[in-house]
Amino acid sequence: MNINNNMKIGIITAVSVIALFVLSLLITQAPATDNPASRFGILTLLPPIIAISLAFITKETILSLFVGVFIGEFMLCVNDLNIVSSAVNAFLAIGNEVISCMADPWNAGIILQCLLIGGVIQLITKMGGAKALADSFAKHANTPRKAQLSTWFLGLCVFFDDYANSLIVGPIMRPVMDKLKVSRQKLAFIVDATAAPVAGIAIISTWIGLEISLIASGFKSIGMDVSGFGIFLQTIPYRFYNILILIFIVMSATTLYEFGPMKKAEQEARARKDSEPIKALEAPGFDEIQPVEGVKLTVWNAIIPIGTLVIGALISFYWSGYTTILSGENQALITLMKTAPLSFNGIFEALSASNASVALFQAALLASIVAILMAVLERIMTIEQAISEWVSGMKSIAITGVILLLAWSLGGVIGNVGTADYLAIVLKGTIPYWILPSFIFVLGALISFATGTAYGTMSILMPLTIPLAWAISPDIGFVVTATSGVLTGAIFGDHCSPISDTTILSSMGTSCNHIDHVQTQIYYAIFVAIIAILFGYIPAGFGIAWYICIPVAIIMMYIGLKVIGEKVDFEEIEEESA
Repeated sequence: MNINNNMKIGIITAVSVIALFVLSLLITQAPATDNPASRFGILTLLPPIIAISLAFITKETILSLFVGVFIGEFMLCVNDLNIVSSAVNAFLAIGNEVISCMADPWNAGIILQCLLIGGVIQLITKMGGAKALADSFAKHANTPRKAQLSTWFLGLCVFFDDYANSLIVGPIMRPVMDKLKVSRQKLAFIVDATAAPVAGIAIISTWIGLEISLIASGFKSIGMDVSGFGIFLQTIPYRFYNILILIFIVMSATTLYEFGPMKKAEQEARARKDSEPIKALEAPGFDEIQPVEGVKLTVWNAIIPIGTLVIGALISFYWSGYTTILSGENQALITLMKTAPLSFNGIFEALSASNASVALFQAALLASIVAILMAVLERIMTIEQAISEWVSGMKSIAITGVILLLAWSLGGVIGNVGTADYLAIVLKGTIPYWILPSFIFVLGALISFATGTAYGTMSILMPLTIPLAWAISPDIGFVVTATSGVLTGAIFGDHCSPISDTTILSSMGTSCNHIDHVQTQIYYAIFVAIIAILFGYIPAGFGIAWYICIPVAIIMMYIGLKVIGEKVDFEEIEEESA
């Protein structure tokens, strides 16, 4: 056995050395230029392709991300054929990249709020709030259909931020889904599909500030001074993927039809005996935590801390944006904040200008304090025990911070080697006008999937899309449709990508193995995306109205689900629950 392992290690090492030498040879022969996309050419695709491929093959997320970052840094460090020197410099550069990502205020806030929310969840669980809430949900969501629809509804309620959605909805509904034998993979899909797709079209969210600013800037480039918010509202009916994925969840939940790896996951969950523990998914979570012995179960031990988190987040969002506007130079917005701070426009502008990372951290810290005080005042735990459990909850999801840091590092390296710019250059060309919205959707999906960021994709494509659409067809409706392709394609790619932070957080919040979540979800996402293109963006490119496209797309999506799907029988569970 040891000989075989040594041989495998030797073969892998030899292949890696040869591959690095060939890569160095290709890079050194490339013409020198300051533009990374021109210098590396198709090689810019290597870091994301290697990271994503390894993740699917090995199911080791951290290893795959690390290798992807290393390859990217190696490419940037190559000056000659000395692969040892390049490899050492690449390794040192990884340390700098990770530290740089950790030092970024936005990233630091996201990691800290994830850790704090982990501590809050553990306290809620120890106080019996999570079990009481699950039991309460189970009384009403007492069938797999109702449980999935309840998860979908909760996802719609946490509309203001995709991160908050993943970290709140998953832990609440996981015990209910487990009891009703719905797979963790299906739960993770529903949570992920109601995160970015909802936040991306919500008129009050942490996304809208970036979206409307990019839209306004894009229209200014063609000499049109428009309301970014007004154009944003016009894009909503043409956000076909966002709308259809939300309808698909309801469709799948009510029919119980599944296909692809998700069908297998649901069949395995259905076959699990009540006494049989859930298959170890090698995911961070809170599965084995039990309430303090003898504690009185009450839903308020969950509702109050979670309510504090949600309400605190909204207040923090507002206050962050409010103070940002007052300290800025836009006199119109300053006047609005002073005269009508609580008007719809005032709230909208404040939320648009907020720093979501800081706001969520502040809300999570407040919720942590409230949960600790409740545990102590109810005499469930001493102050030392409560703080210890809070810290323990943060430790249990520390691995998520490592994954996020590596994912962000990979995103930084991908930006440095020019992956997104290369894709935009190669795929942009002379195309028929009617295919432009679909083309933009696919291009946005590819860039977002490869880079793991919807924000970055929108920032890259929007300045290209609006002038291109106007040049092809100077019609405002056509430009709006193409604009929606940017926003929706970016979200679709982000939704599928294994290196996306929201995908990672959805896996963590539901205690589902990350690669299992990606492998089961991607079939559903691609299915809905194909429907969105064939019956949404292509007809819309010809000028067909959204109120015709969407009903037809829903009908075709239902027919497709019935044709390729198969019902996973939960009837016995439903009868027992009834």
